[in-house]
Amino acid sequence: MPSILVLLAEGFEEIETVTPIDLLRRAGADVTIAAIADSIHVTGRSGLTMHADTLLAAVFERDFDCVLLPGGPGVKHLRADARVRGLVLRNVKFDRWVAAICAAPTVLLDAGVLTGRRFTAHMSVAAELPALLANERVVVDGKLITSRGAGTALDFGLVLVAQLFSPEKSAEIARSICA
Repeated sequence: MPSILVLLAEGFEEIETVTPIDLLRRAGADVTIAAIADSIHVTGRSGLTMHADTLLAAVFERDFDCVLLPGGPGVKHLRADARVRGLVLRNVKFDRWVAAICAAPTVLLDAGVLTGRRFTAHMSVAAELPALLANERVVVDGKLITSRGAGTALDFGLVLVAQLFSPEKSAEIARSICA
């Protein structure tokens, strides 16, 4: 069963976080939600507070099959945290998955892993990411998965399931939720 680390920062986009977590758990993934600050209670952009499983400090040394970065205003905290960049670089180095949605591909930009890659992101960061594929809802390039935003979170989650499990598992889950 694949292990996924979802990073939570104050101001995370709730839909982009909860939707992929839900779909991955339905598929049977081992999903760990880690808060990057000092509290497991993290409030999203719309005022919903999530209870993370742990703090990033407690799991930073663990290897995960996938690191998932939600978007939203909280991306500024992801970008400012050297541990987040380190996790991204470690997963890339060892040919493991990295997934980012909305503004979170800017974290990948900061880590230097977007050069020569196909990716998408939210239009609010297009000035920083002029090579983004603006009309693509989800882009898979090797073991890099990117998506545009809250409106594409379901597609993003189903693609994660397809890549980490199988297209059949993704289709099964899509049918079960009437997608």
